[in-house]
Order: sequence, then C-alpha cells, then structure tokens
Amino acid sequence: MVKWGAVIVGFILSIAFPAILGSLLSGWGVFLGLFLAGFVVGIMVKDGAMSGFWNASVAGAFGGIITAILITIFGAVVAGIAGFALGALTGFLLFLGVLIYSMLFMGIGGALGGAISD
Repeated sequence: MVKWGAVIVGFILSIAFPAILGSLLSGWGVFLGLFLAGFVVGIMVKDGAMSGFWNASVAGAFGGIITAILITIFGAVVAGIAGFALGALTGFLLFLGVLIYSMLFMGIGGALGGAISD
C-alpha cells in the first residue's frame, strides 16, 4: 500500500538531497542523496523492508512521471500531434529509466529504512 504522505516528502527530498550532496561531494553525492531520501521514506512508512522499498521507488518514479507529462505537453504545444507522439514516447522511455534508477538507489535505502523502523 502506498502512503502518499511519505511519497510526496520523498519526492521533495529526492530533489533536495542530491542537489545539496551533489554539489558538496562530486561524483557520488547524487547517489548518496537518493539513498538518504529513500531511507527517510522507509523510516516514515514503518511497515517493513518491502513496503519501504515500494514507497521509496514510487517517490523516485514520481519525478519521472511529472517529467514525462511535461515533455508530452511541451511536445504537443510546439509541434502538434507529431510532437505529442514524440513527447509521449520520450517521456515513457525517460520514465522507465528513472524507475530503474530509483529502484536501485532510493528503493534500497527505503528497504533499509523500513527494516530498521519496523
């Protein structure tokens, strides 16, 4: 079950933590920021490792969903139906990439946080 309060907080943290840590720790700061955002989501969920993994992955993928929607709208505004189709394809591929990326970093952090808080 997705806990939307934790997902929204995780989405905001998945923007803030990588931006802050990425500028402080070049190279791997972004990955650490995503891991910590997932960890916080897992602690907020308090339902075990699997629920922490799932909610943190949804929080990470939420950014991909928003980006895909914006790309699709922008493509439709700029180039009409062809732009809509190209934007939808690009947005879908971007979403798949972000989903895998968030499962690797945020999901593992969420699973760890959920296991600790349970």
